[in-house]
Amino acid sequence: MSKPRIGFIGIGIMGQPMANNLIKAGYTILIYNRSRNNFSDLLAKGAEEAFSPKEIAEKSDLVITMLPDSPDVETVALGKNGIIEGVSKGMIYIDMSSIAPASALKISQAMSLKGVDCLDAPVSGGDVGAINATLSIMVGGNEKIFKQAKPVLEAMGKTITLCGPNGAGQTVKACNQIQVAMNFVGMSEALVLGTKAGVDPAIIVEVLSGGYAQSRVMDVRGPRIVQGDFSPGFKSRFHYKDLNIILQTGKDYEVPLPASTLVHGLFEAMITAGRGDLDHSGVITVLEDMAKTKARTKN
Repeated sequence: MSKPRIGFIGIGIMGQPMANNLIKAGYTILIYNRSRNNFSDLLAKGAEEAFSPKEIAEKSDLVITMLPDSPDVETVALGKNGIIEGVSKGMIYIDMSSIAPASALKISQAMSLKGVDCLDAPVSGGDVGAINATLSIMVGGNEKIFKQAKPVLEAMGKTITLCGPNGAGQTVKACNQIQVAMNFVGMSEALVLGTKAGVDPAIIVEVLSGGYAQSRVMDVRGPRIVQGDFSPGFKSRFHYKDLNIILQTGKDYEVPLPASTLVHGLFEAMITAGRGDLDHSGVITVLEDMAKTKARTKN
């Protein structure tokens, strides 16, 4: 069976390396991004440029979106000159953004009326996972369509799991973002407390990484934090967006989320302080401000 022609919309921190890995895997890629200054490298590697989501759909067998938030995905998928205006029966649409489960269901229902099968397939692993094609991909949708699309997903990720019907992928991603946020805040509190008590933060990271406190978050971001490196693998404003989705989903299902509510407040303070483009590990700066200390070897 020949490889499907893939349309990819959203060439950002995550989207660019994901599209690059699809090219490496031998797929023909058509790309679209609202900002046209992000993908010269992909064009040099053989990707083709489109000029609207509608054009992407018209020229593709399978369309992927990787966009910031639910309104962005709904506009690109269902709006004027959107994907839905260019689709044909039998196409597959995979949204790999992190959006509200309710939005994923709305889009899948609209696309199904056009004969298009949808998968919601948000990812975890940050820019490192996107670059190395080791993303964890959590998928919601029909099992038959999941199996059909799995080779495409395998070009971008390592752990690929069908979580349930449409919307289930986004629900599991919300659960993932709760845990990641908690890990960041727990690590931040530990580093700020230890540093203010006079311990080298690099030593704290080394010791905690060797015991029960070890986590992927600490492995990837702990050493960078103590060096004062908050270059974004995943921007804090996007995690704040995810926390908004989490709290709304909690309300939808009548599930109290007291710790998530507290963490949401810390990320909100970060956004208010103008630090929304820092990596989400930058939430430590809010705790540093309150403790009047810097948990870093470089300030």
